[in-house]
Amino acid sequence: MHTLYGGQNYEVESAIKQVVNQAIVSEQVVDIFDAAGIKKPEISILNEEFLEEMRGMKQRNLAVEVLKKLLRDEIVVRSKFNLVQSKSLMDMLESSIQRYQNKLISTADILEELIQHAKDIRAADQRGENMGLSKDELAFYDAVAQNKSAKELLGDEVLLKLARVLVDKVRASASIDWQVKQSVRKKLKVIVKRTLRKYGYPPDLQKLATETVLAQAELLAEFWQ
Repeated sequence: MHTLYGGQNYEVESAIKQVVNQAIVSEQVVDIFDAAGIKKPEISILNEEFLEEMRGMKQRNLAVEVLKKLLRDEIVVRSKFNLVQSKSLMDMLESSIQRYQNKLISTADILEELIQHAKDIRAADQRGENMGLSKDELAFYDAVAQNKSAKELLGDEVLLKLARVLVDKVRASASIDWQVKQSVRKKLKVIVKRTLRKYGYPPDLQKLATETVLAQAELLAEFWQ
């Protein structure tokens, strides 16, 4: 689900209301925009029908602004439970937007890139299921697999096992208020380091991986309570 925050961008909010008022898109998409301006929508913007509506809009500048805002909101939602994946998605999105703002690509080009980013987000949502990982396990897998050297050295099979073990160990050891207790953080840090070492994680990459795993664990802590 995505949420458009009132007052955050007056021009885009006004443009969205204009779309709704003029009913220049299908009834389903009008419902999405109407909901987006006031409350949480019931339909994801990531479905093919919605994206095709955006591609076919005559007001391409408007379609670009709307997609930019909605995609950012979608990624922010994911940042609450997958640190590495959401950062990667946001970096790619912002790179496209920056190139567009610098007039390096056309409105038609940025629209196609934004549509592709929407599809990338949808594909990212399916990765865990395709890999046989829970949402928590996928988040920890991304935390230890983001380094290409580690991924090439250990391979997916080992990293998948490592992710599952890390989830079990960190979740079992984390107390409700572990984020604010230095002693608990130190304990978890030792557990993560030992686990990485046990699975042959490259020594020179262990420090960064440990910090990323702990940051990821902190994100998930509220869901584990």
